[in-house]
Amino acid sequence: MSIVATASVSDFFEQIVSDAMKTRGVNASEGATTYVVALLADLAKPGSPVERTLDRPLTLLLDEALHTPQLADRFERLRTLGDGVLYSTGFFADHFEARGVDAKYVIGIGRTAYESAGSLLRRGDEDAGPDIFHELAASFDAFVAVVAEVANATIARGVATSQGLVKLYERWLKTGSDSLAGALSSHGFVTPRGGRVLS
Repeated sequence: MSIVATASVSDFFEQIVSDAMKTRGVNASEGATTYVVALLADLAKPGSPVERTLDRPLTLLLDEALHTPQLADRFERLRTLGDGVLYSTGFFADHFEARGVDAKYVIGIGRTAYESAGSLLRRGDEDAGPDIFHELAASFDAFVAVVAEVANATIARGVATSQGLVKLYERWLKTGSDSLAGALSSHGFVTPRGGRVLS
């Protein structure tokens, strides 16, 4: 049963990521797209190490990862940090904003983590094939925008209560997302360009 659930979660995120990339105008390789889909599907299951990314200061996590002596452990820490920053800034940008943390600073940490992870894979092998981590690092802002669009679509699809509708409205006020506006509209709200919702 868990195999079926995992496959359906992956299919769900594959479609949403594809739509988000079109909406945001992001052209990504098949490998990077598959990586983002797998990351989101993995995070849909409880217990992912990425969930703990916000437990400690990101700068400390980056420093520890860069100075981990075992190369395999260093790679895993860098990859996990990059994944955590990508996911967190896409889904929970408010978390950083509420604490006065500059989004560019956080994105810089994620970019550095992915770039460093990619350089470990390429070490000594210049013909190692496509460098997904370099692509994720080079276009980190764009991938954050894609994950944010996935968050919007997920929130829009999950409105089942009045509390969910309020969350949808609050996120729309902050983002102005067309997908969130469409979801509000399907619940009887009209979203004018001025930023206020009329019922």
